[in-house]
Amino acid sequence: MPVTDTMPTSGKLMAAFGLGALGWIGSELFRPLMEEGTDFGWFNYVNVVLGLLCGWRVTGRRLGFGYATGISAGLTGMAALVFWALFVQSFNEMLRLALDGRITGFMNGLTEMFELATEYGLVMLDGTLIGVLLAGGFLTGAIAEWAERRWA
Repeated sequence: MPVTDTMPTSGKLMAAFGLGALGWIGSELFRPLMEEGTDFGWFNYVNVVLGLLCGWRVTGRRLGFGYATGISAGLTGMAALVFWALFVQSFNEMLRLALDGRITGFMNGLTEMFELATEYGLVMLDGTLIGVLLAGGFLTGAIAEWAERRWA
């Protein structure tokens, strides 16, 4: 990896802000899809941090090669955000269940975590949420590529 890949750029910053905002908006659209009375806790904030990280590390590294690549990078960053959000949120719920004594053993916990991630993924199959995530990834990639070209 070249040394310049770790340097902050305007494109990385815009990608991080874009996917961070998408993490918040996606979280707000996900909440009504869950059961009534679900305690979300730090749900939005965790997804914003994941969006910031995915924007900086996934999308930001692939900028500067044209708008098609930038848009592709934005969509890839959005997919990474969804993957990590499902992983982290299902891991958190699995830990909560384990601390309540409803899960015993490592393999039971791992199995439960993947079942929860699958369940959350099926809940995410909502047209509005999918449309917003795709549009957000597209816009994030386009704006980040523009910023990378403009201020590079």
